[in-house]
Amino acid sequence: MDDTTMDVTTWLLQGPAWVRYLTRRDLLGSAPTDKALAIDRQAMLDDPQVGTLVVALQNWQGEVMKNHKAAGHPMHKLNFVADLGLRAGDPGMDKVIEQVMAHPSPEGPFALLSNYPTVFGGSGQDEWLWALCDAPNLVSALIRFGLGDHPQVQRAVDHLTGLVQENGWRCSASPLLGKFRGPGKKEDPCPYANLVMLKALGQTESGRTSPAARSGVEAILTLWQERRDRAAYLFKMGTDFCKLKAPLVWYDLLHVLDTLSRFPACKGDPRLREMVDQLTGKMASDGRCTPESVWTAWKDWEFGQKKAPSYFITFLAHRIIKRVS
Repeated sequence: MDDTTMDVTTWLLQGPAWVRYLTRRDLLGSAPTDKALAIDRQAMLDDPQVGTLVVALQNWQGEVMKNHKAAGHPMHKLNFVADLGLRAGDPGMDKVIEQVMAHPSPEGPFALLSNYPTVFGGSGQDEWLWALCDAPNLVSALIRFGLGDHPQVQRAVDHLTGLVQENGWRCSASPLLGKFRGPGKKEDPCPYANLVMLKALGQTESGRTSPAARSGVEAILTLWQERRDRAAYLFKMGTDFCKLKAPLVWYDLLHVLDTLSRFPACKGDPRLREMVDQLTGKMASDGRCTPESVWTAWKDWEFGQKKAPSYFITFLAHRIIKRVS
């Protein structure tokens, strides 16, 4: 560990309890039995902001999905608490998990209460539906909560994985949505669908080395390579894509790197190295990272401002570098 990383780690251990916990777990490699790790994890569970999220998630059926980019939707809150390391058995989480799993579709993926306008092939009514831009987020969170071996979760993963094509995952959704498809060419891979599918498969060793994962990894790396010539499904990989932003909600540099850095297929790939160079180029000389864009739904969190370095974004950046180095 070089001096800069050591200094950054010391600074991160002065941050919020959830950053301290993640730093010990993922950067310092503390053993599960480590006392300091346990203290920080309990402090995270006691943190009022984290507790408020868990309480909000217990009203899982109370907000209709109308826009997958809505950063304050429960789906994104669910993934954030999973990113923090909450799991089944933690206070309030069993009730959340029960509600998420309460609506398995006939095909396998878990459904969200959604409303697709008729102009996009929906009914314009509130319905329990799934699409490749939401279902992988649910199974990804459930795996991280410790439910990876649950038969319903396995069935959902199997179905979603089976939708892969030779160039990754294309736009796909519940049969109830008929011929629904996002704004892109039918044969193009959907950038966000590939990202969230890889996020789900990246939670297990078998998923990380699967042929489906290799197709998804190549799809995203190819989209980066060809970013100046095309933007599949309107997902551009330009200036806005490269802005540092948390939590990991949409298709952007931090989210893509945090996901791809889990996969052996990326090791040594020059396209990944280019993205990492974009990230390191945004670090201050002390290794800290300041948010360049914010989600207004998360403005009360320490990463919800653009004036000072963020503990969480700095942690994410150094975890990515550790994985790929």
